[in-house]
Amino acid sequence: MKGDLVEGQNIEGNGNVEENKSPDRAKLKKIIALSVLALVGTAAVLWLIAHFLIPTMAKVAWYSNKMIGIYIAAGVIGVGVAAGFILRRTFRTRLRTQKVIRDDPDINDWLVIFDWTEKILYFPTIAASFLAAVLSLLFSSIPPSVIGGVWFAVFFLNFLVEEYNISIKVLLIGLVGTGFFLLWLHLLGGVIGFLRFFKHIAVSMNATVYLLVGIIGLLAILMSWLKGLFYYVAMTPNYINLQEGPTESGEQIGREDYNSKVDTSDFLERLMGFGRIVITFKDAKRQPVTLLVWRIRQKAQLLENVRGKFAIDHFQPKEEPGN
Repeated sequence: MKGDLVEGQNIEGNGNVEENKSPDRAKLKKIIALSVLALVGTAAVLWLIAHFLIPTMAKVAWYSNKMIGIYIAAGVIGVGVAAGFILRRTFRTRLRTQKVIRDDPDINDWLVIFDWTEKILYFPTIAASFLAAVLSLLFSSIPPSVIGGVWFAVFFLNFLVEEYNISIKVLLIGLVGTGFFLLWLHLLGGVIGFLRFFKHIAVSMNATVYLLVGIIGLLAILMSWLKGLFYYVAMTPNYINLQEGPTESGEQIGREDYNSKVDTSDFLERLMGFGRIVITFKDAKRQPVTLLVWRIRQKAQLLENVRGKFAIDHFQPKEEPGN
């Protein structure tokens, strides 16, 4: 009986050892794979240099203005890469926080969100800009005024979505009012004349302008996403963390000291998948935090799960050195 017990303990101990070794083996395999890829990449770069760059090096004007510009660009990129490599462990990004919370065995429900810029609501206009640029370049038979008119219509609708808080009630009132207005014009015989008025609104732009509008919009959205890596809100059942910078600068507030609200009153924003999460505080001196959030349906469900639970740490007894 005693021998069986000792044997069982040995088997369990061996199982624990194997479990502890498995992450190390996976890490070792990952390191080996990355090393092999690095060697292959280095060999490919050396081959390209030997076959393409070395024969033409004598023809390069190394001190010309173009080469000096290339040196400056390479230096800026090199400094940026080196700074990111050196400071990578001091950054506390939104992605890293999500991983830490996800790996915590005591937290099953959590939510990490950031504030999108309202320029993301112009994404249909950005997509229409790139499409208009392609049509202008490839299909010269399409009148530029037609492409510009469609683009302007998309932009105008986006402007209404971004500028005004249009609830479903306001939208229905507007549609009914427009219907009655057209009916009144029909009784007067002026519907055709009213519609012909819009025919004279001609917006004509070349492909370069469309591309410029699309690129500027994408850059604005990208900057908002990059800012959201360091300025975000992490919610767990016990507390909320307001992160305010690339390092550990942040503030933790207990669950009893704040309230949350989901605002989807803007119907057109909601159709695009956006909504707002408003965080208010019991301290009247603190201003509310309003976050424009994408995929508001999933985020609202996660928020309800977080606020409806309370996390308790599980007691894990320490193993004695002799075991």
